[in-house]
This record gives sequence, structure tokens and C-alpha cells, in this order.
Amino acid sequence: MSVNELQKFWTLLSHHHLLGPILTILIYLILAKVVDILFQRVFRRLTKVTHITLDDYIVQFLHWPIIINIILLGPLHVIYTIKLSPFVVSLSSNIIKSLIILIWWITAFRLIRLVAKRKAYLIERFGDLGGDVVVLLKNLAYILVTVTGVICLLSTWHIDLTPFLASAGIAGVAVALAARETLSNFFGGISIFLDRTYKVSDYIILDSGERGEVIDVGIRSTRIRTRDDVIITIPNSIMANSKIINESAPEPRFRLRLPVGVAYGSDLKRVEEVLLEEVYQVPHVVTDPQARVRYRRFGDSSVDLELLCWVDDPRFKGVVTHALIKRIHQRFEKEGITIPFPQRDVHLYQKD
Repeated sequence: MSVNELQKFWTLLSHHHLLGPILTILIYLILAKVVDILFQRVFRRLTKVTHITLDDYIVQFLHWPIIINIILLGPLHVIYTIKLSPFVVSLSSNIIKSLIILIWWITAFRLIRLVAKRKAYLIERFGDLGGDVVVLLKNLAYILVTVTGVICLLSTWHIDLTPFLASAGIAGVAVALAARETLSNFFGGISIFLDRTYKVSDYIILDSGERGEVIDVGIRSTRIRTRDDVIITIPNSIMANSKIINESAPEPRFRLRLPVGVAYGSDLKRVEEVLLEEVYQVPHVVTDPQARVRYRRFGDSSVDLELLCWVDDPRFKGVVTHALIKRIHQRFEKEGITIPFPQRDVHLYQKD
């Protein structure tokens, strides 16, 4: 059979009032089977190569919705090609379109639920803020998907959406004005979450000078506990626009600078040896990076220097400083190294 004969046979078959629709539906079924084979033998194998499991779940969730969508396109195609009354065409096509929208509607909800299961991972990395953000974004995604699905369904059935959209716009403006501060704190929390400025258990210094440990990062506010066991609560809108020093980032260790002054007659080489010997006798002082001594200036009564060392955690800054001062003072007394204090010579003259 020649090519022309095949084309004529195909045209005759496709335009047949009964065989044509059956052939069209059969073609879509074959296409759906081809896509099914691609998912099972190609996409699933590709996802197994990666080290993450999220892509496996996504392929699993998208597999059957796409197959069913292709199958439903067959009857929809047939409806527009055969001769039916406008009412029947409109009704049947709207029913199929609504089924397709419902399929993707349910798939979107399942995908949102899948992503929300990563809540434990985000809590581990970002504290309670990570969990709060996941819950909030999940609820917002549910609302967005619901509203989008309703709008698509209403549009499919040719229902006027103008009053609905106008009411939603007015309600949105009213809510935004009434909850301005709440929204400001919410977006501040999102900014902290995305920028990773700090997390729970970090030691931070606020722009106002307070220093403490972050004990909670929520959607609305951040709470820190100072060394005096005082809880400070700061709105996230303020935290997002303030200068914050994070002593726990990017490394958890903290550099301690201890100023020391010795008399001008001291053996500076011996002073340096003594300081470096004593610094490693104090707990929580790390050996890498190594401690060092740096001479800073000639003071009025002493040679001023700094002992620089690294502490494994910022929370031990006060404890290490306390221990170092005690040990250095005792060792200086033993070594005969003088820590001078300001002195003034007063000369008295007697008038004749």
C-alpha cells in the first residue's frame, strides 16, 4: 500500500462518525501508555541517581495525574470534533475540564503536604522559626491553591468573578491596614529565616548593647536570655532592621581579648612565655587556632599588651576571663612580674 493510499485510508477512518472518535481516544490512550513507560523506566531511574528523596516523591505524585490528564484529553478532543448541540458540548467539556482541575487541585495539596514533612529538618537547622515558617507557608499555600482552584472552576462554568474579586480586594486592604504591625513582624521573621542571621542557641549582641543567648525565634518576635537570666523580647521587624553581632557564627568558637599591663622593667620575653603557659591551663580554651600575645602601646605606667585566645563557646567568655585573671595574677606574683598601677610623685616645698 502506497503512502497516498495510507493517507486516504487514514482520512476516511478519522472522519468516520463512529470509528473516528474511537481512534482519537485510542491515540490518547497510547500516548498515556508511552508517558507511563517514561515515568517507570526513565524518570524513576534518574531520581535514584540523586542523593535526595524529594524528587522521588515528586515523580511519584506527578505520575498518575499526568496519565489521567492525558486520558481525559481524548474525550475532550472528541467532543469538539463531532457534531453535537452547543449545550451538550459546553456541558460535557466543562465536566471534563472540572475533573482535570480537581485532579491537579488534589495533587497540589499532596505536594504541599509532602514539603511540609520537611518541618523536622528545618526545626533542627533554624529552631522553632523554621517550624513556624513551614506551618505558616503551608497554610498560605493551602489558601492560595484553594482560591486558585475555585477561580478556575468558576471560570470554567462561565460564572462572573467580578463581585468576588472586588470583595476580596476590599477585604485584603482592610486586613492589611488592621494588621500592619503583625505583617511587619511576620515579614521580619521571614527575612531572618531566609538570611540566617541567627538561630536558637546563638550568642548575639544587639544594636543597643544587650548580649545574650537566643532561646526562641518565632514568627512575631525573638527572645534572648542575658547572663543575668533576664528575658528580652524584641519584635522581628526591629531585629530585621538592626545591626546584630552574632558571636556564634560562622564558627561556634569565640575570640577572647584580655588586656594586660606590666611594668617597664619587666622581661617581656618571659612575660609572653608565662601568659602562653597559663592560657592553656584554663578549660574551654582551644589550641587551634593558637593563643598569642600582642604588644599594643607604651602606657603612662606600663607596657600594654593583649592576650588573644579562642574559647570553644561564647557562653564561657565570662568564666574563661575570670579564670585567666586569677591564674595570671598568681603566676606574675610567683615570677616577680609587676602589674603597675598609676602613680604620682608629690613634691612639697617649704616657703621661707
